[in-house]
Amino acid sequence: MTLTEERRKAQQIRRLNKPDPAARSRGGQRFLLVGLVLASAYSLFPVWWLIVAATKNRTGLYQSNGLWFSGMHLWANLRQVFTYENGIFLRWTANSFLYAGVGSLGGTLIALATGYGLARFEFPGRSAVFACVVGSFLIPIALLTLPLYLMFSKIGLVDTPWAMLIPCLINPFSVYLAKVYTEATIPFELLEAARLDGAGELRIFFSIVLRMMTTGGATVFLLAFVNTWNAFFLPLTVLRGENNWTLNIGLYNWSGKRLESGVDLTGLVLTGALLSIVPMAVMMVAMRRYWRTGVTLGALK
Repeated sequence: MTLTEERRKAQQIRRLNKPDPAARSRGGQRFLLVGLVLASAYSLFPVWWLIVAATKNRTGLYQSNGLWFSGMHLWANLRQVFTYENGIFLRWTANSFLYAGVGSLGGTLIALATGYGLARFEFPGRSAVFACVVGSFLIPIALLTLPLYLMFSKIGLVDTPWAMLIPCLINPFSVYLAKVYTEATIPFELLEAARLDGAGELRIFFSIVLRMMTTGGATVFLLAFVNTWNAFFLPLTVLRGENNWTLNIGLYNWSGKRLESGVDLTGLVLTGALLSIVPMAVMMVAMRRYWRTGVTLGALK
């Protein structure tokens, strides 16, 4: 065997022993797919259990498989939820929409204005202000609940909608997101051109900046809405009368009646919990077009 033939044979052996990149890629895709399926199943498992539980009566809840249906009593459960205690569930739903909707909308506007000011204006102490903003959103809201309660009790705001709306207007994390998004999307040249054309600062903010920050504003609003909608400790502390309760506090009160008075309202609690996640799902779908618009705008840039 000549030297050339030996080299050719050695190259063939190395080529056979070399792993196939396509096979490696297919293996990585399968691993990723399995991971995504497991993560999706883990995320959807509580929702599936809640949907199944909302379709059962009291007997089915305790005597049937928790992951499968046992009769269809969903409409009866819904009717009972909306009529129990003269329809107090609808009042709690309206309160949650008031606190989460109005509070998040006002908080989003304040956060966008504050983030825009920190990102595009020079003033003494700007770095210190931003450091305070970053440090403040690291403090859990539970630590601020008692001071808020003491402050609101002195000025007579306890057990009023303002006790929920005022804390929703100030969100340091939303300010941080607005600042970062402003720095990425609002160029100095555009602002200078608007000032040269004679536009005032308020007109620049409302006519130009807000339009360009639609995607960031939608993200800030959605995060604030979900956070306020799911709030528990703050409304539990500052709201006393059941007419001002949120959905979470109302459902928590229903679940506690089994221990207090022996009335089992587990079916109502589960059906109400299922209804409480519908607005957030609708909000996610409604905000999707703003994110798609923002991604398309970034691609065009």
